[in-house]
Amino acid sequence: MKTTLVPVLAAGLLAGAAAVSAQAGEIAVIVKTTSSNFWQNVNRGAQAAIEGQSEHTLSFDGPASESAIADQVNLVENAINRGVSGIVLAPSDPEALAPAVKRAYENAIPVVIIDSALADSAQGTYQAFLSTDNCAAGEEVAKMMIDEVGTEGKVAIMSYVAGVGSEIGRVGCFTDYIEANSKLDIVGPYYSQSQMALALNQTTDVLAANGDLKGIFGANEPTAVGMGRALVQSGKAGEIAAIGFDGNGDLQQFVRDGTLKATAVQGSFQMGEEGVKAVMEILAGNRVEPQIDTGVVLVTPDNIDDPVAQNVLY
Repeated sequence: MKTTLVPVLAAGLLAGAAAVSAQAGEIAVIVKTTSSNFWQNVNRGAQAAIEGQSEHTLSFDGPASESAIADQVNLVENAINRGVSGIVLAPSDPEALAPAVKRAYENAIPVVIIDSALADSAQGTYQAFLSTDNCAAGEEVAKMMIDEVGTEGKVAIMSYVAGVGSEIGRVGCFTDYIEANSKLDIVGPYYSQSQMALALNQTTDVLAANGDLKGIFGANEPTAVGMGRALVQSGKAGEIAAIGFDGNGDLQQFVRDGTLKATAVQGSFQMGEEGVKAVMEILAGNRVEPQIDTGVVLVTPDNIDDPVAQNVLY
């Protein structure tokens, strides 16, 4: 892993903790929810990183849903209390998780953030941030949407949890690009709380209320699956330019059958693998890049069987 001059942990809080040199022990991977294939793919990447070495063990946990923010805070607090060696965290809320990450820092526990950014107030309390460049991804989806529907008419945004770092970049930059480069009217965004059933109902309502809708964007896995199912049930699959985000089996099938024009897929396996590797580098006394882009691929019917897509689908 390429090195940089990012401090492993600030000397002021770690004086006397000598501390981050080769520590063996548990690395806790805490994600937004364990009930999503996306996060299970993160787990597979994390397991791949730990495989074949004996110094570190791995735990994987997350709340029942992405909206259970207090539960995720408790998981981080519990990891700190049991003295884990390091944490890989996908924060569900940028503000709510910041105090827990600060406490880990004060306890000499390195933290690597994946997927969604923490609040600015947390700067300096974690050692690296690995994610898709969600703003760039949102812009790529917007460019494709304009290519598909033109520059006039209506497009809807089916989003997930308002205020989450990934959502701010992904949906915000999609919106900004559409507004700057077209005369398209945006319907929404609607927030599914990352619940597929809610996304299905919301999309059904949007389709019923907007008979002239040209395009629709489902901004994460459960939301896009619900959106796709609503399109199928309404008989509008293939008639409306629909673009999803993430790459589980349901979304792959929607791409193959034409329900979706494309789905933008993040390197979820890479987030888990590189996140755990970064923690192990830190624990070995090495330094890591402060920000690592794990990439996104627009998977379409034309490239879904190509290696570039197969390497990120799950």
